[in-house]
Amino acid sequence: MAQNRRQWLAQSGLALAGLSLWGKQSLAKEFGNNNHSSYRLPGNIIKLSSNENPYGPSPKARMAMAEAVALSNRYPWDTTTVLREKIASINQLKKENVLIGAGSSEILGLVAQLAALEKGNAVAADPTFRIWWTAAEKSGLEILKVPLSADKKHDLQAMLSRMNSQTRLIYLCNPNNPTGTVVDSNLLKSFIEEVSSKCLVLLDEAYIEYCGESSLCSMVSSNKKLVVAKTFSKIYGMAGARIGYALAHPDLIQQLNKLQPWENAGASAVSLAGAIASLDDNDFLMKSKKLNEEAKQFTIAELSKLRLPSIPSHTNFLYFSLKNYTGDYLQRMAANNIIAGRLVEPGDQWYRITIGTLDEMKHFISAIK
Repeated sequence: MAQNRRQWLAQSGLALAGLSLWGKQSLAKEFGNNNHSSYRLPGNIIKLSSNENPYGPSPKARMAMAEAVALSNRYPWDTTTVLREKIASINQLKKENVLIGAGSSEILGLVAQLAALEKGNAVAADPTFRIWWTAAEKSGLEILKVPLSADKKHDLQAMLSRMNSQTRLIYLCNPNNPTGTVVDSNLLKSFIEEVSSKCLVLLDEAYIEYCGESSLCSMVSSNKKLVVAKTFSKIYGMAGARIGYALAHPDLIQQLNKLQPWENAGASAVSLAGAIASLDDNDFLMKSKKLNEEAKQFTIAELSKLRLPSIPSHTNFLYFSLKNYTGDYLQRMAANNIIAGRLVEPGDQWYRITIGTLDEMKHFISAIK
């Protein structure tokens, strides 16, 4: 079954025409609504391609963001400081350990640029989240790709062996995107302690709230070579608000600040207000995690019945193989108004699919049968 990229791009474009209408309809909803109702695109389109939380932003975040619109004529310097202090307090750090960016993607790009100030290479798993690769390569870093293990996990020993005297950065996405696998926090901590003596380490924890592993952000208090990238785009449901942050030693934060045109100024007043409120809405976070797990387990079970194997996932997406599938997957997705993830590994036809609501995943399974 060949991947039809043109078909996939056309399918993804289905959502564009109605985005303006969708935004107006979403804003018209009651901001204080505590129900975990999903936010659908117009035309009954189901989007399962970008690992977004179908239930977010949280009720508290929506209300705070609505109120912040009136203050958008002012620079949100004070609000930025409040968020940095709140993030620091939650993680038992100081605000000097926190850098705010327009999504964690900005953070990844900044770290890549910093590492590339001295030409060399960056070591990363393959496949993994690679949005930062282009910035790294254009800045002079060669990407040394290390295949995942047979069970689709980071092969830490192989990554260590791939490093050399020219290695400036090692990237770890935990849990890993697109496979959903996780590295034990104790193993990862030991690995980071070893390799950070040789180069910068970028730990991407975009999906850490979905899994049972602990964040390793406490390491930044003493480790001057570690950057932990985090985001409000995933479990907090604020992907469109574009706000994320880095946790690092103050000395390293200062180096990253110098690469920003205006330090900590990438997020809007509305996004900052939503992020602050999100951190106070633990009920929403827990419900999102519970609903995601229920929909994920349903999807895994149904794919198994169809003899379509999947990798145990610790995230809000699933990595599954269509090697044994005889239908036209993308055609069936398009026919059922589903925007699905692309092919990642052609060999055994590994795809990634976002976990939506239970109803959306039932529709997905019905479409794939």
